[in-house]
Amino acid sequence: MTESHRGASAVNAGDAQDSEQDAAEGTTRSPRPRRIGALVAVALVAVALDTISKIIVVARLEGRTPIELLGGALTLRVTRNSGAAFSIGTGMTLVFTVIALGVVLAILRTARNLRSLPWAVSLGLLLGGATGNLADRMLRAPSPLEGHVVDWIELPYWPVFNLADSAIVCGGVLAVVLAARGLQLDGTRVGSRDADDDTPAQAPGGDDDHDKE
Repeated sequence: MTESHRGASAVNAGDAQDSEQDAAEGTTRSPRPRRIGALVAVALVAVALDTISKIIVVARLEGRTPIELLGGALTLRVTRNSGAAFSIGTGMTLVFTVIALGVVLAILRTARNLRSLPWAVSLGLLLGGATGNLADRMLRAPSPLEGHVVDWIELPYWPVFNLADSAIVCGGVLAVVLAARGLQLDGTRVGSRDADDDTPAQAPGGDDDHDKE
């Protein structure tokens, strides 16, 4: 057998061993193109739904009587929000614009080391929601970087919000659940990694000495 064949066999054996180890540990690691594709796809869907919904409600509802649905449990009411999600911190538009931009950049940087599909979905929701509201701040009146976000979903005893806010909340809740279950960004679980670290290394020649006895 040539050296190249031996090297290829060793690589294949190593890949098979890694796959078996991932299955035994219950990890959810996936190839990098797949998790990047999932993150981008989720983010694009969130941005598209948020943008399209805002265009529709601004064209049809702004300046008109709010529409009550489900017996008043849901109201469609267009408002302009100068603060953060759910109308928090109104009057600090520029500050929240900078924060949103920082969040987007941080998520993109984290994606380089991401190997977990569930985490890709979580970060995709966060990225899509942050981007949707950031686009409003960048492009809408009264001025660039200080634009007011369009909110249009109103529930009883709850501030008016939009689909971007919903994506941020869903992504955040999913992130908390994944962290609580010990699933890390690289797809490994905290308990499995700790167990591997605590396993004592076998001394060289230990089996031979036992056989001799």
